[in-house]
Parts: sequence; C-alpha cells; structure tokens
Amino acid sequence: MATSLNEKYVEAELYTKIKNGDHKAFKTFFEAHHQRLFRYLVSRGVSSESAEDLIQQAYVYIWENRSKIDPDKSLRSYLFRIAYTRMLNHFRDEEKYKDDSEVSELESSQFSTDEKLNRRELHQAIEKAIEAMPEKRQHVFRLCFLEEFTYKEAANTMEVSVKTIENHMRLALKDLRNALAWEAENFL
Repeated sequence: MATSLNEKYVEAELYTKIKNGDHKAFKTFFEAHHQRLFRYLVSRGVSSESAEDLIQQAYVYIWENRSKIDPDKSLRSYLFRIAYTRMLNHFRDEEKYKDDSEVSELESSQFSTDEKLNRRELHQAIEKAIEAMPEKRQHVFRLCFLEEFTYKEAANTMEVSVKTIENHMRLALKDLRNALAWEAENFL
C-alpha cells in the first residue's frame, strides 16, 4: 500500500512538472509510456509508421494542453485514450479514402466483400454498444479491454477498488453480449 501511495505521489509530482512546462519531466513521461503505447497500437492493426504518427500526435496534444493537466488524475490513461481515439479516426479516414484500385490482391482474395461488410458492421455494433454504456462502465471497459490495463492498474487510475472494476467489467461484457445479440436478431 505504501508503494502505491508513493507511486501516486511521484506521478502527481511528474504531472505537475509537465503542467508547468518542464521538458525533462515530459521526456521522462514520454520514455516511460512510448513503447507500451506503440505495442498497443500495433496490436490493434495500426502499421508501425502510422502508430508512430498517432503517438506523436497524442504527445503533442498533451504538451499543447498541459495547462489543463490534473495531477490527481492519470495522465497515462489520458494518453492512451487520446491515442485510441486517434486510432479510430485513422481507421475511419483510411476506409473513407481508400481507393478500390489500391486494394491489394492479397486483401481482395483474403476477404470477400460480404466478409468485409460484416466485419465493419460488427465493429460499428461493438462501438455503438460501448458508447451506450454508462460513462464509468465505458471508461473501465476501454481501460481494461481496449487499452489492456490490468484490473489493478484501472482501479489505481480511477481511484476505486479492484472489486468495483471487476463489477463494471462484468456488467460491460453483459451489455456488449446483449447489444450484439440484439443486433444479430434484427439483421437475421
């Protein structure tokens, strides 16, 4: 417990320094989270080059908006949320501007048009189900499921008990199952 309180104090001190424009503190924060954020984005299907761009955008956003940093809240969680949102926008824009002639033969042969449509619809249904969840449950789900935080990390970030995180995840997964079952019933 003492270690956890000490870590929170050190993080809050680091966040305060960043808020005050300390370049060294920002570099420390960057180095502490860059690789994990990179692995997270690549694991979600983002190319290495695009992942680096998205990470840079996320860090630039934090630096430009450092005056709004709350030292008592997790800047790491905020960083991952920014990167996640930018990743979704990247995928949306990539799909929107992808020219049919640019689709590789491998991709064309790997998935039929119906399969691609089904995958897109599933992704949209999942995102819609997540957005329909109560705000706290949605936040817990994004942290634990999408950003791969452990329940303990999520509990520390949100300043709640691990049991609370477990309950939110149980309810979030139930909501997701129900929403996807409803989607399936209405499309079959």
